[in-house]
Amino acid sequence: MPHRLRPSVLIVDADPSYSRSVVHALDEAGITGIESATFADALGRVEGYAYDGLIVDVRIPGGDGLDVLDTALTRYPGMRCFVTAQFGSIHHAVRALKRGAVDYFIKPLSPLKVAEIMTAALASQQETRSASDRPAPSVPSFLGIVGRSGPMQQLFQVLERVAPMQSTVLIQGETGTGKELVAKTIHENSTRRDHPFIAFNAAAIPENLAEAELFGHVKGAFTGAVYARVGRFEAADRGTLFIDEVSSMSPSLQAKLLRALQEREVERVGTSRPLKVNVRVIAACNEDLAEMVRTGRFREDLFYRLNVVRVTLPPLRARPEDIPVLAQHFVEESCRINDLELKVLSQGTLQALMRHTWPGNVRHLQNAIESAVVMSGADREIQPSALPDEVLNPMAPMASASAVAAPTFATQPAAPAMPDDGIDFVSTMSRMERDLIMTYLQKAGGNKRQAARMLRLSRTTLIDKLHRLGVSSEARTEPALVAAEMEEAVA
Repeated sequence: MPHRLRPSVLIVDADPSYSRSVVHALDEAGITGIESATFADALGRVEGYAYDGLIVDVRIPGGDGLDVLDTALTRYPGMRCFVTAQFGSIHHAVRALKRGAVDYFIKPLSPLKVAEIMTAALASQQETRSASDRPAPSVPSFLGIVGRSGPMQQLFQVLERVAPMQSTVLIQGETGTGKELVAKTIHENSTRRDHPFIAFNAAAIPENLAEAELFGHVKGAFTGAVYARVGRFEAADRGTLFIDEVSSMSPSLQAKLLRALQEREVERVGTSRPLKVNVRVIAACNEDLAEMVRTGRFREDLFYRLNVVRVTLPPLRARPEDIPVLAQHFVEESCRINDLELKVLSQGTLQALMRHTWPGNVRHLQNAIESAVVMSGADREIQPSALPDEVLNPMAPMASASAVAAPTFATQPAAPAMPDDGIDFVSTMSRMERDLIMTYLQKAGGNKRQAARMLRLSRTTLIDKLHRLGVSSEARTEPALVAAEMEEAVA
C-alpha cells in the first residue's frame, strides 16, 4: 500500500507575508501549505486539485473569497474550509458559515494558532464525516454527459445547436472519450428520437463481412447467405446510423458509403436494385481524418461528406476539473447497478484520481471507479487503497485482465544488429512492432481479441496498429485468420 501523503491546505490571502508565515507554521505541524494571492489563481488551483483544507480571506484581488469557498465545497464536500476576515467584514465571515465553512478567523490571528486549528480540523475529519450525512457533489450534466469544465460547456452548446438539425456529424476524439454517448445524445434530442438508433463499428467487423452488415444482402449472395438480411442502413431508416471507427474502413467500403450518402440509397449485396433510405449519419473516429486524407489513407470526397459538422471531444487530461464530478457520478452509478448503499470518495482518493493522467480517458476512469467500489467492501467511504494499483502507481506494469501468461523473451523478435553508421529508427521500430503483432496473432489463431489481451492492448488499438502497419489485409489471406475473424464477428 502506498505511503500516506501529507495533508495539503490552500491559503488564499493578498498579504504574502501572512501567507508565508501560515505555510511555515503548517509545515511544522506536518501539513503542506500552498500560497495563492488572487481570485483567478485560487479558483484555478481549487478546480485542478483536491486539497484537504482551505483558508481563504473574504477580500482577495479579482473576486470574492466566498466564491472560492463555494467552488471548493461544491467540488470537494469533505474539504475543511476556514474563512479569514478583518473585523469590519465579520458579517461576510458569518455568511461563510452558512455556506459550509467550518469556522472563521478575525485577523490578526497567530499563524501557530491557525495551524493548531487546522490540524485539529483535519484530525477529526474522519470521525466527523460519515458517508451517510456527507452530501454528494452536484454533477452537472447534459443528458448523461457529465462535465463542468470550459471544454465541456462548449461541447454542450454545440450539441444543443447540432442535435435538432439533419446534418451529418463527424465526432473526433481519443479512445474512451465517449463518442457513442455523444452520438446517442444527438439522436435523443433530434426529430428522429422516436425512430431507431443503429450502431455499426467498422473496426469490429471483418472487411469481407462489413459490406453485407452495412448494406444487407440477398439470399444466395455469397456462401453462407442462406437468407436475405437487412443491413444497418435499412434498419436505421428514419432514424440515426452511428458509424464508429470510420477511419478503419477499406477503400472499397468507403466508396460504397460515399454513394449511399450522396444518393440516399443503398444496394444489398447480390443485387443492383437500389433502396431509398432516410438516415442521418453520425460518424466517429479516434484519428485525424484530415491527416489521413493528406496521406492518402482516406477518401477526400468522403471526408467532406462526413465533415459537415465536426464535434471534437476533449481528452480527460485536458479537463481535470471534471474528474471529481465524473468519479462521484460513476460511484453513484455503480452503487445503483449493484444495489449498494451510496458510497463516497475520500479526499485522499480524489487526490489520487486527480494525479493520474488517464490515458484511457473517461472509460478508463469509469472502470477504475467500478473496481474501487467493489474493492472497498463494506466501507462507506472509498479510500485510495481500493483503487487499482496502476492508478496509484502509474509506472508499475498493468496486471493482465485474463489468465494469459506474460510473454517470455524467447517468443519475442530479437533486437536488430546495430551498425556503426546508425539505423532508420522509424522503419526498424515499425518492423519490430509488425513482427511482434503477427507473432501473437499466430499464437492466438488469428483471434484479434485474444491477441490484444496477450499484447496488453485494447482490441481497437490492435486493429488500428494492423491498419497503420499495413498487415490487416495480409492477415486476412490466411484461412485460419479468416475463420477466427468470422468466429469473432459471430461472438
